[in-house]
Amino acid sequence: MGSCFSGDNSAPSPELPFQPSGDNQHGSRETQPPVNAADVQLNLEFDGKDFYDTYHLGNVIGEGAFSKVYSATVKKPGPNQGLQVAVKCIERNNLPKEDEEDLLEEVRILRSLKHPNVIDIYQFFKDDPDNYYVSIEYMRGGELFDRIVKKAFYNEKEARDLCRILLDAVRYCHDLGIVHRDLKPENLLLTSQHDDANVKLADFGFARSIMGGFVSTQCGTPGYVAPEILRAESYGTSVDMWSIGVIVYILLGGYPPFHDENQTRLFRKIKAGNFKFHPEYWQSTSSEAKDLIRRLLTVDPKKRLTAAQAVTHPWLLSKDDDLLKHNLGVNLEQLRLFNARRKLRAAIKSVLATQMMAGKFNIEAL
Repeated sequence: MGSCFSGDNSAPSPELPFQPSGDNQHGSRETQPPVNAADVQLNLEFDGKDFYDTYHLGNVIGEGAFSKVYSATVKKPGPNQGLQVAVKCIERNNLPKEDEEDLLEEVRILRSLKHPNVIDIYQFFKDDPDNYYVSIEYMRGGELFDRIVKKAFYNEKEARDLCRILLDAVRYCHDLGIVHRDLKPENLLLTSQHDDANVKLADFGFARSIMGGFVSTQCGTPGYVAPEILRAESYGTSVDMWSIGVIVYILLGGYPPFHDENQTRLFRKIKAGNFKFHPEYWQSTSSEAKDLIRRLLTVDPKKRLTAAQAVTHPWLLSKDDDLLKHNLGVNLEQLRLFNARRKLRAAIKSVLATQMMAGKFNIEAL
């Protein structure tokens, strides 16, 4: 589920369905007691009747193992009447207890976030005992990478601008002690089909509040997961920076830095930090861009750039005219092939989160 909440400590008023609500508490999930629905009911759960008083459900636009996502319209009179949103309906009867706790933890985290490049969530309802309903911003523009591969021209300035947006959103999360743990192209969405659409970070299903602490759960998506997670070490926000390094590499080169059909060999490459800049795809890329990637794809998390450090890297601060000289058009075809393969995998898999390695992974044959 991709989403964001802004938070105070009050429940949304029925008269103001999009009034911010939630809490601002942060802490390591591994060091705090598990989330219990009864403990957070006043802050997180709402009467299911109010949901149908507020929203009219439309067509199904997505489906998961225990949920469906619908387009929906606000029908309740007020300033938001007629607004189109997306609503995720989760079947409580079939939802494993651990997944329910994860959902409630996700809601707690997302309600503490408010950033122009993080997707908005509006309300959270409980229809006892059947369903949870989560109303979120409807991202009409779809995935960012789908937009990029349709371009006729593509240059380093465009890639740099996208990286600025991603780093700004992630830095905001890290400043609040939030680690996302599943950064990847699928979670970068567009608000509309227009050329000036805003890019937003989505899907905080694996996110945790750590506030300078560490967690140890093994989770993520194989091609984007950091070495310290694979080594079963405790880790912090640095794992997100590794994932950003992978995304930047793909944006510039058109293909992932770590690839192997065999997952064991893939993980071995990641743990060794074994990647290359192949001349046929990287000869037009600036040395500053490649330097940023090296500093992000650093195996030792203590030496890896933080989000605060990355936003001041020379490549992010380069003059537009200098970056416009670096044409990445030759890599667009590689990016199209990568994106088509990624979309095919997503279409084949109906369940994105699978139990693996004593934790959770989005299983993908890379």
